[in-house]
Amino acid sequence: MGVADAPSGPRPDSGPTGPGHAHWLRVARESADDLATDAVAREQAGKPPLDEVSRLREAGLLTLLVPAGSGGGGADWTTAYAVVREIAAADGAIGQLLGGHYFLAWSARLLGDPSRAARLERRHAAEQWCWGGGLARQDASLTLTRARGGGHVLDGRQGYSTGVLVADRLVVRAVRADTGEPFAVVVDPAHDGVGTGGDADTFGQRLAGGGSVEFDSVPVAADDVLGSLSADEDILSPATALASPVGRLLSVQLRLGMAEGVLAEAREYSRAGHTARPAGSGQDPQVLAAYGELAVLTRSASALTDQALEAVRGGLARGADLTYDDYADISVLVAMAEAASARAAHESTARALDIVGARSASSRLGFDRFWRNARTHTLYEPVAPGSATSGTTSSTARIRRSSCPPERRPSIMRTPPWGERRLLPRSLATR
Repeated sequence: MGVADAPSGPRPDSGPTGPGHAHWLRVARESADDLATDAVAREQAGKPPLDEVSRLREAGLLTLLVPAGSGGGGADWTTAYAVVREIAAADGAIGQLLGGHYFLAWSARLLGDPSRAARLERRHAAEQWCWGGGLARQDASLTLTRARGGGHVLDGRQGYSTGVLVADRLVVRAVRADTGEPFAVVVDPAHDGVGTGGDADTFGQRLAGGGSVEFDSVPVAADDVLGSLSADEDILSPATALASPVGRLLSVQLRLGMAEGVLAEAREYSRAGHTARPAGSGQDPQVLAAYGELAVLTRSASALTDQALEAVRGGLARGADLTYDDYADISVLVAMAEAASARAAHESTARALDIVGARSASSRLGFDRFWRNARTHTLYEPVAPGSATSGTTSSTARIRRSSCPPERRPSIMRTPPWGERRLLPRSLATR
């Protein structure tokens, strides 16, 4: 894509269990360049992204987070974030699809027991699955009922979920009919009782493979119930709650990718002299000033994101030793990065149209797709709540959880991420 990369923290060039960060970043850039060649035509056609998923599969990106010993890429979340950002710079919708895929495929490791997760990961790698769905709370919950002879039966309808139109496996939130406890469930969308509908009508992110899903008496084996999504503090550990900032940081990388992508494309267009007036050339002081302002905005958001990424990486490394105070501190940094990246994406994609000038209105050039994609995303992930979370939580994150009664705890400690639709950002999960 030719994006001028900002530093993104330490990047290991190789790893003992996989090709390493540098390899996958190179693969991501090659895939992004490939997607960029026909991005405008594909976005305007608005077809389910079956071909795009095939490209990601052929590049080996679908199994990036699967351990090398299970047949995957053996990469870590630092690499996955970088890959999503590169892909989003070329195509924001495919970046969203890939980010949701990574999170949902990883949920087996987060919520399930290690042996079950290992079995799923081996099949995922062998069959090159693409994952879709979402774990956010729905107004009308899916129902999980005990079946005669063992196992469960899944019924209900889930609203818009990313990737369901192209997924080989779905991960959804379902509530036990007898206890009311919510669980994460894996479902094969090829089952006769599963029906997907491409009823999404958004003006942006049209290639994210989103739609609704209906389940009619779909059998669910015991192994396909990954784990509880309960809000009970005896069940929700800090390490499990860390899923929220992990997922939200995917949204941050998506926004930054779109911001960097539109600036790179507008810059190349201006340098080539394709302007409606001499004042729009790449040497115009106003154009240069606008580029500079947007570059500072994007680089600043990138710097905050680097801090959040390091915090998330440290939290994942601590595992069961993570405390609620640690989790709160990590969430503060991610919330700050969310607010900064949302502003960078919104302003960069909007002001890039002014930089290009009247020709940016041409549907043939497709500059509007960046703005439509970013705006669709930020409508579902507005800036203000992120800023409020940063301000409120930063002043209370150091309150020791053990000395603070539940009703007085900061909301980031009191409510689990899936209780506020935050296990995965709305645009990456369900709407």
